[in-house]
Formats: sequence, structure tokens, C-alpha cells
Amino acid sequence: MSVAVLFLSFLVFLFVGFPVAYCLGISSLLYFILENMPLVTFAQRFFSGLDSFTLLCIPGFMLAGNLMNTGGITYQIVRFCDKVIGHIRGGLGLANIGASMIFAGVSGTAAADAASLGGILIPAMVKDGYDADYSVAVTAASSCIGPIIPPSVPMIMAGTLTGISVSKMFVAGIIPGVLMGLGMMAVAWVISVKRNYPKNEKRATFREIIASGREAFWALLMMVIILAGILTGIVTPTEASIIAVLYALFVGFFIYKELSIKSALAVIRDSMVGAAGIMVLVGFANVFAYVLTKEQIPTMIANWILSVTRNKFIILLIINIFLLFVGCFMETIAALTILFPVLLPVVTSIGVSPIQFGVMCVLNLVIGLTTPPVGVCLFITTSIGKISIAQGTRAIIPFLICNFAVLLLVTYFPPVTLWLVGLLYGI
Repeated sequence: MSVAVLFLSFLVFLFVGFPVAYCLGISSLLYFILENMPLVTFAQRFFSGLDSFTLLCIPGFMLAGNLMNTGGITYQIVRFCDKVIGHIRGGLGLANIGASMIFAGVSGTAAADAASLGGILIPAMVKDGYDADYSVAVTAASSCIGPIIPPSVPMIMAGTLTGISVSKMFVAGIIPGVLMGLGMMAVAWVISVKRNYPKNEKRATFREIIASGREAFWALLMMVIILAGILTGIVTPTEASIIAVLYALFVGFFIYKELSIKSALAVIRDSMVGAAGIMVLVGFANVFAYVLTKEQIPTMIANWILSVTRNKFIILLIINIFLLFVGCFMETIAALTILFPVLLPVVTSIGVSPIQFGVMCVLNLVIGLTTPPVGVCLFITTSIGKISIAQGTRAIIPFLICNFAVLLLVTYFPPVTLWLVGLLYGI
């Protein structure tokens, strides 16, 4: 009875429109009351979910990404990418994807990517003669790279919830992220040639590229510092996030001089609000996970799936379809906190690496950020481009097909995620 109330209340509150964090918290509280469990345990489980050193890097990377946008770093990245590949047909679209790949190495979030790059590039692309729906689609699709290429907030969550090494998760996401970027560039080029989209009148000279690179040097160095520090083990992801914040402040104030005390305080305030929302979600998700574990729900789900089939490929296909479906209706971090610990025992029982599954799970759910009805990145970019969700959805389909192909590679070809991890960590 209590379990039925748990799930039913969660679904009802979710359907009504409550934030996912409150859906998790209220449904778990109802379970505690019906089971006559001490509410002090509820509070203990909530705060134990937040008692993690690794979680500190979430507000750090969020703040660093926001400081990038305000401090002029994002614009320098876009300008540099345009100089390098702007001479190719549809070059501004390709630069959009390239900038997303670079931006991903700092922010770790798709929504920040979509909002910052979209605000700069969508109006610029439309002004240059690109269709609005294409401009929206390429921006929304490429923003999915953000949570795949390290650092990645969803991967931090997955590692924290299950004890998987966050650094190894980061490394595992590099090749899939690069494949996504290159694949979407190929799609963008084909569409650009077909529609005869513009390109820069002349190819940038080596001197012009160097000059642009010199101006973007501080922006690019930020990504190098973060990735190199994490991958070499010199710093932890948490320490890297603090370095990123300090670096962004220094560059924004003293190099590009786009930051002021007033704007920096506003960015810090907005980042605090966003990080607090994620932390509340994590706390309530930990309580919800405790209830599921107590009722042995993960074991029951694992046994049910294995009773249907023991074929590894079919099980992974079922999980992929399920996660893609959930990603269409639920925000990435929320879905990850609920489902990842539940599904992990299933995939490990059939010999799938937790690290591989972590990347697979994140990739599934971030694809959902570009699909209705709850595609946050699609909502952001369509509002910037002033087109309907339906127009944006139709235009993004070729890019979704590309991302699905990468998802299949991650699912059924383990070296895509594990080869680099094995090379660096010897596993």
C-alpha cells in the first residue's frame, strides 16, 4: 500500500506540474508517514545525500560557465571558431558546433550552452541568411555535447550517487562527445550545401587565425587547464571547478574587461539559485532512493527484466528506449538521480561496465533535452529564434539521427567509452 502511494503521488504531483524535487520529497514523506517511520530519518537521508565533496563542483562549474558568458569569453570562442572554419559552406553553423565543443569543456551543462551560444549565434545566423529553424536546430542539438565532454554535471551526479569515479566518467565521455560534434558538423555541412547557405567570402589567412587565436587564447586556455588538470590527476573535479571560477573572474575583470562588480555579483546570485535547486533535488532524490532500496524495488526491476530476456543486446535496447522516453518528459538530472541507481544493477549483471552505462545513460537523457514536450534546450533556442516548437522539432531531426547513431556506438561498442579510460587509468 505504501509503495503504491509513493509512486502514485509522485506521478500525480509530476502531472500537475510540481517541480520534480518536490514530487520526490512529498511522495517520500507520505511513505514515511504511512510506514510510521521517524521523520528524523527523512532529514538524515536528505542531508546525507548532500554530504559529498564531489557535489561541490556543481555550483563551481555552473558559476564558471555563467562568468564565461558575462565576461566575454563565450564571444571570443565563437569568433575564433568562425575564423577557422567560417570559409566552409555553412561555416557559421559549423562554428556553432565547434564553439559548443569548446564551451562544453568549461560549463558542463547543456542549458548554459544553449542560452549563451544561442543568444549570440542564432540572431547572427539569421542575419547572415540562414533559416531560423536551422539556426535553432543546430544550436539546440550541439548543446547536447555539453554534458558529454568533461566536465559534466550529470556525470558528477551519476558518480556521486553510485560511487563510480567521476574522473573516469569524464574521460569516458571525451570520445563520444567528439564523435557527436564531428557527426553533427557533417550533417550541418550537407544541409548547408543543399540549401546553399552562405560562407565567408574568403578563407582567413594563417595570420588572421593566429590573431584571432591570440585574442581567444585566454578563453581556450581555460578549457585546457580544466581538462588537463582533471585528466592528469593534478586536481580533483571539485578543485578544477574552483580554479575555473577564479580563472573566469580574472579573465573577465582584467583581460577582456567585460565583468564589473555589479555584473559579477548578479552572476553569483543567479548561480547560487540554480545550484541550490540542484542540491534540493539531490537531497530528496537520496530519500526517494532510500525508500526504493528499502522496498527492494531495484532488485525487483532487475529480476523482471532478466525474466523477459537475458540477451544483453535486447536488454540494452529496452533500457535505451525507456531512457529516451523518460528524457522526453523529465529533466536530465532529475531522471538520472531516480533511474541510474535502479538500472545499474541490471546492466552490471549482464557484464556492462558501470562507466560505459553512465555515459550511455547521460547521452540518452541529454538527447531528451532537444525533444518535446520537456526539451529545455529546444525551448530556449526556439524562444531566441522566435519560431514554434513544431518548427524547431522538424528541423532538428537530422541532428537527432546523428546523436542516435553515436548512442548506438556507445551502447554496443564499449571501446568508444572505455578505451581512453583504460589507456589513462590502466583498467
